Amino acid sequence: MLAEAIHSYADTGNQVLLYLGLKQSQRPPDAEHPLGYGKLSYFWSFIVALMLFSLGGLFSIYGGVHNLNNPEDLSHLWVAILVLIFAILLEGASLLGCLREIKLIRGERPFREWLKHTRSSELVVVLGEDIGAQIGLILALAFLSLAAVTGNPVYDAMGSISIGGVLLVISGFIAWRVRSLLVGRSADPEIQEMIDTIIAEHEGIEKVFNIITIQFGPDTMLAAKVKLRAGIDIESAVAEINALERTLKSRIPKLAWCFIEPDVTD
Repeated sequence: MLAEAIHSYADTGNQVLLYLGLKQSQRPPDAEHPLGYGKLSYFWSFIVALMLFSLGGLFSIYGGVHNLNNPEDLSHLWVAILVLIFAILLEGASLLGCLREIKLIRGERPFREWLKHTRSSELVVVLGEDIGAQIGLILALAFLSLAAVTGNPVYDAMGSISIGGVLLVISGFIAWRVRSLLVGRSADPEIQEMIDTIIAEHEGIEKVFNIITIQFGPDTMLAAKVKLRAGIDIESAVAEINALERTLKSRIPKLAWCFIEPDVTD
């Protein structure tokens, strides 16, 4: 119960940090940060993973090992069991809300594909936390029930250690997923495919040499080197590029920066 209490406090603090990251990532660009503050959401997501690792996982394991070495008789187990059942229902509602939000974003894409390619670090963190919390509560209920039936407090300690192990695995997964976003990851494959299609369909483009995308929080940056059709003057070339940029930004609302470079070779 103590492990789950610490985990709940950590989760509550984590939501505050995620909200802080979301708000800070929406700050407009300035001279010091010309591409904005979008990656701050990734930074705070990584901090959340560290907190889940330390306050959640390590503390649970420490508490379990301590109780194994210094077992104590358990009391008022029925109160703990009722609290855990109620918490499972509340956490289940939170998990369903997260899955509902993910469904709105991923559309018809399979869930595993979305999880592999998504750049929404906040949803990944919330999903991981909710799954970890639900598994932890179920483990706590199971081991406490065993302790109540057998009268052996060792099961309580084993439950705490198991919960800690689950939280360590989830925090490691979250940190691994957010790490690539912090370093700098390309846009979602669906967005990249849309960009490729729009550029290829533009009648003024003869050939595409190179396309680079980078994700900055909810926004995307695009840089592309293209070959325009032969024989056009500078004014026409500028008009073609501007028309292409307008088309890209109108069809991809989160495309915040678009740099098209005309060239004759790569």
